[in-house]
Amino acid sequence: MVWPQRRLCSAILWVALCNFPAVSSAQTAPQTTPITVTADPGTVVRWTVPGTKRCGMNKLSWVPLQETCYYPVDLFQKPVVIRISRQGVGRPEQARISVAPYPYGTENVELPDIPQANPSPEDRRRNERDQTKLRKVWARREGPARFTLPLAAPTKPLPEGKSFGSEWIFNGKTEESDLHTGVDYGVTAGTPVASLADGTVVIAEEMFFPGGAVFIDHGDGLISMYFHLSDLKVQAGQDVKGGETIGVVGSTGRASGPHLHLGVRWHGSRVDPRVLLGDPAKIQAVNP
Repeated sequence: MVWPQRRLCSAILWVALCNFPAVSSAQTAPQTTPITVTADPGTVVRWTVPGTKRCGMNKLSWVPLQETCYYPVDLFQKPVVIRISRQGVGRPEQARISVAPYPYGTENVELPDIPQANPSPEDRRRNERDQTKLRKVWARREGPARFTLPLAAPTKPLPEGKSFGSEWIFNGKTEESDLHTGVDYGVTAGTPVASLADGTVVIAEEMFFPGGAVFIDHGDGLISMYFHLSDLKVQAGQDVKGGETIGVVGSTGRASGPHLHLGVRWHGSRVDPRVLLGDPAKIQAVNP
């Protein structure tokens, strides 16, 4: 049988196509492995890409600061790989943070003869009431950011801070050990203490372990806290400006002497405040 030329050509083309190896999606669109950066617990990772609109981490998401996503790693975070993301124009991008082991060591702290050195059952009940108040602070809904980085210094001049992350053992009692979630600054008693940025005071009162304490909500999930103050200059519910005096340095609460304890939580994570007081360009980056 002789086929017409057109039908013969069609048959040959069909055989050629059916016997040609299929091109896989991996060949047409190669898969890229997400970038992984290593970070210590209590630090921050940044990801700057023009046009960034949204940041994601641990099922949370938030608006970037000036097109930069900042990912805080909690001081209590065990070694693990955390997936992070950013959304801009086009498809979302993924990266990973590999959390390193706890690196901070221990310190022995000698306390004078104060109630905080040997808490009574009533003292511990008082502390639990304090913790109940603080759980409400940590659960606050995140509002718009009222700050930019770097944050303002809490005192002028600001000496070198120390002891962030250290496991403190008080008067040799290992059962009373505690991770130090802030930075201590050896500032003279009576020195004015200023807010790190604009915000709303959410707590301003005497607490058992922190002593005279002020907590300020700066929006975007950033809470700053100032402990051991001898005099409070603000009250809960009050709006403050960055640089405004909120109290003075003292030695109230669990303190061995006059100093300022400064702490911050960002998106629920306890991080070293010094990271946010310094040049943001020096924060570890996903895309240096």
